[in-house]
Amino acid sequence: MLHFLLIGIALFGVYQWVSPGDSAGRRIVITQGVVNDLVAQHVAAKGREPSTTELNHLVESYVRDEILYREGVKLGLERDDIVVKRRVRQKIEMIAEEDASTRAPTDADLSAYLVANKARFVQPAILTFDQLFIGESTSAPGVHAVAFTREALLKGGDPEQLGKPTLLPHRMTRTPADLVARDFGTSFAAALEKVPVGEWVGPIDSSFGAHYVRVSDRTPAAAPQLAAVRDHVVREWENERRQRARNDAYTKMRGEYQVSIEAKSTTERR
Repeated sequence: MLHFLLIGIALFGVYQWVSPGDSAGRRIVITQGVVNDLVAQHVAAKGREPSTTELNHLVESYVRDEILYREGVKLGLERDDIVVKRRVRQKIEMIAEEDASTRAPTDADLSAYLVANKARFVQPAILTFDQLFIGESTSAPGVHAVAFTREALLKGGDPEQLGKPTLLPHRMTRTPADLVARDFGTSFAAALEKVPVGEWVGPIDSSFGAHYVRVSDRTPAAAPQLAAVRDHVVREWENERRQRARNDAYTKMRGEYQVSIEAKSTTERR
């Protein structure tokens, strides 16, 4: 019996030695890297480093999360969970992005990207103009009202005393065309880039109605030099590189899978 007992103990020890999976699954190691990450997260959230008590709580919370996660995996709770799948997907995509981000863009890269995406970086026209609100649309104001307003403006009448009351600003100074488009509508801003400077013109439709407008100063839209928009170009170039890296990584992985769709098609369901 003693011999059998000793043999059993020896076998158990050998099993534990050659099968570290179970023991490793029960062992949680808090490395310095983990602690540094916890401290960094606390600093980002609170703006200061954690106290000793707070750090102990952070570590214990990390241990709790790890234990509950491992127990959940044992039960298979991570399977068919859309939230878990999305989180894992994000991590895979981040790995693909990091693998592709080892090289900084050269001036040649950025110049080529700027030329290929010129419309994205064009500096908008700068406009200074006065506006006079005359009605809900060019079809709504009466012909006599429009004619009267035009005649009064041509005679030098005060535009603030003409037209209809409105909370819109009567004058906008050195305003980028994209901001004018945001406030008055795209077609209104586009019209102001073409009308003669220094003359009352109209009616011109905005998102509010019809206006008479006088542009007193206009700087045309221009394609910028790389030096003027370098930071913006770098951000866009890197964003596109990350997107391309994600797509390339997925394309490679997708080629290693065979997908069979057994569900009925949309037309068959109908």
